[in-house]
Amino acid sequence: MKPDYRNWMPKGMVLGTLAGAAACLGLSAVCGCTELIRNETARAAATGAGLLAGAAAGGAAAWMALLYRAFSYDGKRQMSRQIIEGIAGHVTLPEGGVGLDVGCGSGALTIACAKRNPQAHFIGIDRWGKEYASYSRPLCEANARAEGVSNAEFRQGDANRLDFPDESFDAVVSNYVYHNISGRDRQEILLETLRVLKKGGTFALHDIFSRAKYGDMQAFVDKLREMGYEKVELIDTAGGMFMSPSEAKWMALSGSALLTGRK
Repeated sequence: MKPDYRNWMPKGMVLGTLAGAAACLGLSAVCGCTELIRNETARAAATGAGLLAGAAAGGAAAWMALLYRAFSYDGKRQMSRQIIEGIAGHVTLPEGGVGLDVGCGSGALTIACAKRNPQAHFIGIDRWGKEYASYSRPLCEANARAEGVSNAEFRQGDANRLDFPDESFDAVVSNYVYHNISGRDRQEILLETLRVLKKGGTFALHDIFSRAKYGDMQAFVDKLREMGYEKVELIDTAGGMFMSPSEAKWMALSGSALLTGRK
C-alpha cells in the first residue's frame, strides 16, 4: 500500500479550468459561425470575448498543469517531497516529546516528522475545509498506516485559535498554510502557533513570507529575538534550497522562506 499525499494543485481544478476554456472557445465558435446573435456588432463582440476568455482560461489551465506536474509525489520533480523532507530535517524531538503540525493537509509533514522522531509523538491538525476537499483526517490516517507510522495522530483544528494550552509542544511545524488565511494579521497567527511551543522547543514554519502577505518579516524576526527566542532565522527557500528563483517566479512562490528558531 502506497501513501496518497495528493497534489497541492488539485487535479479537479486543472480539469475544471480546462473545461471552462473549452466551453468559452466553443461558445465563441457558435457565435461566430451561426446567427445565434443576429446583430453583427454584438456577434463580433461576443465572439471576441469568448476567444479572450478561452485563451485566458487555457493559459491558466496550462500553468496549473505544470504546477501539478512539479508538485506530484510520483513525478520527476517532486518539489512537494523535497520541501516536506527539508522542513522535517529541522525537527529533532526529545525522548517522549510531542510535536505539532499546523495545517497538516494530507499528513505528509506530520508523518515525515514522526518517521524521523520514532522516540516521540506528532499531532497534525487541519480544518480540512471545502477549499481542499480532497484532504481529510481519514486520508491522513491511511497515509500514516501506509508509511508504517504509529506515533502520529490527526485532529480537527484551527490555526487562528489553537485548542492547546501554552507551552504544550517540543516542536511546531507548518508548510504553506498561513498565507491562505485571509482577514487576519498573519504575524499574529505565527505568534499563536509559537504560543503553544515549550521553552527550549524548536520551530520550522515554511510559507510565502512576502511583504504583501506578512508585512516586514525582518522586523518580526527582530521582535522574536527581543522576546527571548534564540537562533531565529528567516531562510530563503526560493533561491535554490527547495526551488530555483525561476521556478519560484513562474509558480508564484516568490518569497518562500523557512522561519526557524528556538524558544
